[in-house]
Amino acid sequence: MKKTLAILIAMVLCLSLCAAASAEEDWTIFVYICGSDLESEDSMATMNMEQMIDAETDANIRFVVQTGGAEYWNNDASPDELDRFLITKGGCKLVDSQPLASMGRAETLADFLRWGLSNYPAAHVGLILWNHGSGSINGVCFDELSDNESLYLREIDKALCSVQSLLPKGFDFIGFDACLMATVENAAMLAPHAQYMIASEEVEPGSGWDYEAIGEYLDANPSADGKALGKAICDSYYQNCKKADDEGVATLSVTDLGKIDALRTAFDAYAKDLFSATEQGADFAPIARAIAAADNFGGNNRSEGYTNMVDLGGLIAAGEDWSSNAKAARAALDAAILHQVLGSDHKRASGLSVYYPLEVQGSEELGIFKDICISAYYLGLVDKVAYGFANGGDWESYDNDELIEDYQESWTSDAYDDWGYSYDDSDWEWLDTTQEDGQSTAISFDEEPCFDDDGVYGFVLSEEGLNNTESVEAVVYLISDDEEDAICIGYTSDIAADWETGIFEDNFDGYWFSLPDGQCLCVYLVEMCDGYDLFTSPVEVNGKEKNLRFAWDYDSDEVRVLDLWDGIGGNGIASRPNDTLKPGDRIVPLYNAFSLSTDDEYQYTGEEFVWEDGDELYFDLLPDGEYLYAFSINDIFGGDYLTDFVGFTVEDGDILYDAA
Repeated sequence: MKKTLAILIAMVLCLSLCAAASAEEDWTIFVYICGSDLESEDSMATMNMEQMIDAETDANIRFVVQTGGAEYWNNDASPDELDRFLITKGGCKLVDSQPLASMGRAETLADFLRWGLSNYPAAHVGLILWNHGSGSINGVCFDELSDNESLYLREIDKALCSVQSLLPKGFDFIGFDACLMATVENAAMLAPHAQYMIASEEVEPGSGWDYEAIGEYLDANPSADGKALGKAICDSYYQNCKKADDEGVATLSVTDLGKIDALRTAFDAYAKDLFSATEQGADFAPIARAIAAADNFGGNNRSEGYTNMVDLGGLIAAGEDWSSNAKAARAALDAAILHQVLGSDHKRASGLSVYYPLEVQGSEELGIFKDICISAYYLGLVDKVAYGFANGGDWESYDNDELIEDYQESWTSDAYDDWGYSYDDSDWEWLDTTQEDGQSTAISFDEEPCFDDDGVYGFVLSEEGLNNTESVEAVVYLISDDEEDAICIGYTSDIAADWETGIFEDNFDGYWFSLPDGQCLCVYLVEMCDGYDLFTSPVEVNGKEKNLRFAWDYDSDEVRVLDLWDGIGGNGIASRPNDTLKPGDRIVPLYNAFSLSTDDEYQYTGEEFVWEDGDELYFDLLPDGEYLYAFSINDIFGGDYLTDFVGFTVEDGDILYDAA
């Protein structure tokens, strides 16, 4: 009898332990797929859902998907409603449909999560927001059926707050299969709602995450936590990028959201040092130059647009000589990043980016930033940069005591009207009409641009002008054969610069990038990397405007075509690079131009060229002709100053300036 009882007790204990183990081996991943043009034009959402199906997970591993926000779907989802699918055991089943609503609204996300958590609870729960991303300012999930309305960070917070009672311990992870969302502002918003954040600092290639690998990893490791799964997501994503020859652009990191409070505290102390230094009259120029030279993400150039997302580690390093708290801030950042993968273009990336106004873009941007900034002193520094932009670098009358006093350290619901987010940009309305002529008033000279006795073109900045200068470039225009148009072929950094004396001189050697038929491309520098530079050029490919990205290797002089990118579109949407040049593609180079007789500006189109197998871009001497040259002086506040143009002639490889 005792033996039988012991056996029964052992069986009960075994069943209990198995049940407990089973409960811990239970995952639901909610995937909020705002299809947009990624689906309607390129079937990317369909591809990722098929990957989930191909994983053939057991019943304890579930992907629960909501679809919406696309004009057309290449699977069973409807563009006329919000469909919800259960994907498990190698099958995909439509389990619910709701009336169509904008995927870019907090209420839509909240409703999906309330329904999903009630119907598919699990020991481990993850959330992935799938779509375009734009960084901290405009957020993620741009609904093409609702005028590209997106989820701001404050709206994501609102939706997550609404389901806290259904998930008291929070999500195991919240991920962003979208561009540019690994930001410290995003991490601070998510910290009360999840253990880990998985996101990319840079744009993501079109293929995005590998959902088959994610499902198979969980199937083999069902008791894995968010950290372990995050590492698997990063590693499989990197392998995906390598397969698609997109390795260079790859960045993906796992952030421990439990370490964000410590990072906020350390960064605030660092930001206070920087802000105090500017208040005490310290020269801000070296800091601004270092920030501009730090790794940044999402274009941030004249051709592709600006996201103003800068690597947080780079921004901290930029002020380390002015702050005794810089090392502690960097240590707190490193502690928060548990794992990351980095492509060759971004070996310096730290895992999180931060908003910084590389190019001041108006009151709305700063109004939104005020609501998400993680430090009152950093908000003050950003505000001061914007003030300098509007006032020619004159900080004498600057006062932001009221702004810092108004700063809210914690996230509140004050900015919500029901479910809609509104922000107050009244503090920066003056930015919308500032410097409409584009000429910075922060730049001044001891010697205006001119030719010296040796025929070298250059200038000497005044002490104040030098202190206000972040960088100097030159812009080159080609004069059309009929001498009616000045056609911009881009910018060059071939400048002889003496930052001690303020003397800057032309160092242009006449080499430029061109198509195989000899047409010069309009080129802009994107990033200086280890052994190569990245450039972009506006072109039309098969009738659609794109940015052609390519790399120039210093040692071999090889020019490698990388991809075609739409750049930063309306509402701040950062497109995913999802194509490259193929044989038969019709390429038309695009240029900014102005009329030599009227000064009217317009877009100039080159001649069509058909790309063939084996074609390559060239880096060679400019073709013979007449050209214009001017210095473009970029100030530390995001403005620029364009000097008067001088003419030069290229003949048989020789460059002769008109005044020489």
